[in-house]
Amino acid sequence: MKKAIVTKDAPTPVGPYIQAMQAGCFLFISGQLAIDPKTNALAQADIAAQTHQVMENLKAILQAADYTLADVVQTTVYLASMDLFADFNREYAKYFAADYPARATVACQLRSGALIEVSAVAYKE
Repeated sequence: MKKAIVTKDAPTPVGPYIQAMQAGCFLFISGQLAIDPKTNALAQADIAAQTHQVMENLKAILQAADYTLADVVQTTVYLASMDLFADFNREYAKYFAADYPARATVACQLRSGALIEVSAVAYKE
């Protein structure tokens, strides 16, 4: 069984993909940029503000599927530069308890102005 998850509380996809897809007990969340769903604009230019917006977008999608951040088992983080890692990490850590999800962090070129993108996998029985 798979089910598409869509919420107006997270940015509308700009391509042929869905915000999230639930497959059984798993929820696969597409990469989220720091776009404010109310204005459809990219968040402020610093990594802390962009990380905050990305995490709020993830929370909104999780909530739409009846999951929480505590259900996240893995994230993939894309940073515009590894020089942003320490500041990103401080903000990201605010969203998870001691049982942090598994994570990969890579540096890559992102959409103009974007400093971060995060995708996630959640699991809930």
